[in-house]
Amino acid sequence: MSDTEREVAGAERTGTPWHSIALLVMAVLGVVVLVALNLTLGEANRERDRALKLQTHSYEVMILSASLTGTIAHAEASLGRYVISADKDLGQAYSADWTLASQQLSRLDRITSDSPEQQALIGKLQRAMAVRGDELGNIALNTLYKRNDQALALFYKARLGPSRAEIDRLLEEIGAQERRVLADRTGLALKSVARSSRVASALSIFGILLAGGAVALGWLTVTALSQRAVARAEAAAERDRAAELEAAVEQASAVLLAQESKLRQVQKMQAVGQLTGGIAHDFNNMLAVVLGGLELAKRQVAADPTAAQRHIDNATEGANRAAALTRQLLAFSREEALRSEPIEPVTLVRGMSDLLDRTLGDTIEVTVDASDGANWLVRSDPHQLENAILNLAVNARDAMEGRGKLTITTAGVTLAENAVGTCAPGDYVALSVADTGCGMTPDLLERVFEPFFTTKPAGKGTGLGLSQVFAFVRQAEGEGGLKAVVGEGTTVTLYLPRYVADASAADESTPATPAPFEHRTLDILIVEDDPRVLAATMGALQELGHRPVACNDPLAAPAALDALERVDLIVSDVLMPGQTGPEMIAGLLRKRPEIAVLFVTGYAGDAGGEAEFGGHHVLRKPFTLATLERAVAAAANRPGGALDSIAAE
Repeated sequence: MSDTEREVAGAERTGTPWHSIALLVMAVLGVVVLVALNLTLGEANRERDRALKLQTHSYEVMILSASLTGTIAHAEASLGRYVISADKDLGQAYSADWTLASQQLSRLDRITSDSPEQQALIGKLQRAMAVRGDELGNIALNTLYKRNDQALALFYKARLGPSRAEIDRLLEEIGAQERRVLADRTGLALKSVARSSRVASALSIFGILLAGGAVALGWLTVTALSQRAVARAEAAAERDRAAELEAAVEQASAVLLAQESKLRQVQKMQAVGQLTGGIAHDFNNMLAVVLGGLELAKRQVAADPTAAQRHIDNATEGANRAAALTRQLLAFSREEALRSEPIEPVTLVRGMSDLLDRTLGDTIEVTVDASDGANWLVRSDPHQLENAILNLAVNARDAMEGRGKLTITTAGVTLAENAVGTCAPGDYVALSVADTGCGMTPDLLERVFEPFFTTKPAGKGTGLGLSQVFAFVRQAEGEGGLKAVVGEGTTVTLYLPRYVADASAADESTPATPAPFEHRTLDILIVEDDPRVLAATMGALQELGHRPVACNDPLAAPAALDALERVDLIVSDVLMPGQTGPEMIAGLLRKRPEIAVLFVTGYAGDAGGEAEFGGHHVLRKPFTLATLERAVAAAANRPGGALDSIAAE
């Protein structure tokens, strides 16, 4: 029983009418005071809870915007390391960080949905993030295709780009706006508390007249103040817990980085082992053909010249295949330029039958179908198209677990605008690879072309095969299509623009007939550190009617040149111990600028070598007598070259 109620009861016991009236008045006043006090304190509690909730919301927005800034910075740092090292694991780290940044942005969008001002900033931030994502994605794609110089240039350009500055500005403005909102909300909460305190003070005056009401009012006021203190203590505890969590996250991140470094090293060693084994296998097969053919030819050269010639032709074919494999490796590593030319896809696919049979195995039945328009041409790099088909075939084999039917279909189709992806309207060659494997679920279909995404176990796949196919088709201004039914199979279709040759294109695609040249005997200095290559080159030039002189050390070349009465042409290797070919030539030409130069190398190939070697001609190993003869003539025929000098004489 409250004091007021006890006073009313005492008044009733007195039996005095005035006392009863006074108790009644006091009781009424006490009830009014208690009701008013309860309402005031209830409103104060609600305002306090609302203020704490809004304060928590504001802290969440500010922390999330700060975290997004850190995630973006970490993603760009991972991309920078990826561009420099071309380490695919760093590419995966960049992809994971950028995905996390997108998730944080989505959460920031959700928790600020009640604020039109913040939503306007979030909209701008989403657009800036999209622009930044395209810039960084372009850098990652250039790195993926080994265009490291271009990727590095784009990265340094994008580092100070307007999109990054816009993102930082918007995140700072979001945080600043939330701090202003928090300050306003805190001010309103303090005003509400102050107003409640004034009402409580007024009620306390009435409580002085009512002893029981005064005690109750004082007790309730103390309770309200205690709750406020408890709320402040809870907020401080939350801040301490957040700091502890941040420290724990940093510690866990350091541990993860260490583990990531170890994993990268393990994966790197696995990749080196797989690459070495594959190349060794292919080269051993080709060397077996070369050595076997030469040995059989040597046995039969006297008894059966026709059979010996056939074996020599087989050995030559094996050597050519080895050279083609080298060119494919150079093209894959971007050391050899991609050559775009008119291709008939159905002919290319049929020409891959042996390669597909060896790669897929006897338990995969391969069928090639050609529909109307299958003989249409496309303009592309044949090695790139072969790699794309081989990637799709290997993925199909894995989906069928090594047993099933693979169907490759080529057909001509006419597409309307936006009928397939972003394809422009027109004629396309549709090249489809269909399997009878396990198929894919809709959620997998949405991600199969993402770089580094794979459903294969660790060590069984990099997640780059389909992304490389998709990038190749986009570079060819085409599009990729994908259909799959779980349990029935998957069909991947490449839509490549049809190529129609006109007169100028026909001239461009038809190899020009080499210009006739008048053979002259040249005095040639050969600089080559490998004695076998030096002997072979000497023999080839002598067979062509020239007068070669050998030098097996680039450092001895100046003395050898001085000892010769006449030198029309220097034939030099590129990579040699002690001094490279270009370094040696630069020194020799300072004294003898009239001498023609021909570089011979198995590394630079014909990937724009002349531009990279001071405009001098470049011949790629291995070469035939005919190509050597043409290269020597081309080098000597340059303005002011050996043949010009001979003609002048």
